[in-house]
Amino acid sequence: MNLWQWFQQQVLGMQWLNEVVGAGLGALGVDTAGRVGASVQFFLYDTIKITVLLCVLIFGISYIQSYFPPERSKRILGRFRGLWANVAAALLGTVTPFCSCSSIPLFMGFTGAGLPVGVTFSFLISSPMVDLGSLVLLTSVFGARVAVLYVALGLVVAVAGGALIQKLGMERYVEPFILAAGGVDVSLPDLTVRDRLTYARAQMTDTLKKVFPYILLGVGVGAVIHNWIPSGWVQTLLGGRNPFGVLLAVLVGVPMYADIFGTIPVAEALLAKGAQLGTVLAFMMAVTTLSLPSLIMLRKAVRPPLLALFVAVCVAGITVVGYLFNGIGAFLL
Repeated sequence: MNLWQWFQQQVLGMQWLNEVVGAGLGALGVDTAGRVGASVQFFLYDTIKITVLLCVLIFGISYIQSYFPPERSKRILGRFRGLWANVAAALLGTVTPFCSCSSIPLFMGFTGAGLPVGVTFSFLISSPMVDLGSLVLLTSVFGARVAVLYVALGLVVAVAGGALIQKLGMERYVEPFILAAGGVDVSLPDLTVRDRLTYARAQMTDTLKKVFPYILLGVGVGAVIHNWIPSGWVQTLLGGRNPFGVLLAVLVGVPMYADIFGTIPVAEALLAKGAQLGTVLAFMMAVTTLSLPSLIMLRKAVRPPLLALFVAVCVAGITVVGYLFNGIGAFLL
């Protein structure tokens, strides 16, 4: 095993933790080879692993984010024109909020501050779909090649989607009160290193409180799929024998609400049961980007034609990405 494989499996994937949990359950007389014992092991291991990674990632990313308060982010985006503005907005989305709902207030602020609507939609698509946390978590489960390509294609969807919305002149479908807002949240003052560490710790704590129930739910669903759902069922619905598996995964994922931390254990279990890689990743993208609560919030800021176009662009882009991954998945895993 080379150094990178060791880092991926033992540091990011925490395989040692799985062995410790299994040994501990065995010492308590739990049969980890049976369905119940294996489910308990999966639940404990994935819950601890994801929680630890979440805390480390959010702390680090929040520290970086402290350098990009809304007003400064608006000034950065205002320097770019055309397609480069969409690229800058999509990249900025990788270091900002971790779920679709928390991205929408920033989207509204940026739009109210006068940034082109297509640019702000590039931010809105990329922020929940391809944040830095997704890169690390996907690397821990699927490997670096899958993680990097996932993030790259997610950024392509964000840039292309925002550019299309801008090209179609959809500004007229933004609610007037958003356009009249005239600014974004007040920027953070100059902070010391200690202030930034305090801010990062507070963000980590607040996010963990909000996300932890979804982690438990996601890991619980993953444990059921991993140990109780027959592989044949998953392969029939989401495997290579069903040409509509990607579209089915997207349509199922859209109404759900979770972030990358809650969807990872479900995706991991589906892949282990025979679902295709692209189908699993399309499901993750749909859940994180197009959750029903976020669409309800977004409807308050934009009118139905723009909301429908946003959903259509995301569904089309995610579906294409899913089928692309299915085509090359054998070379990536």
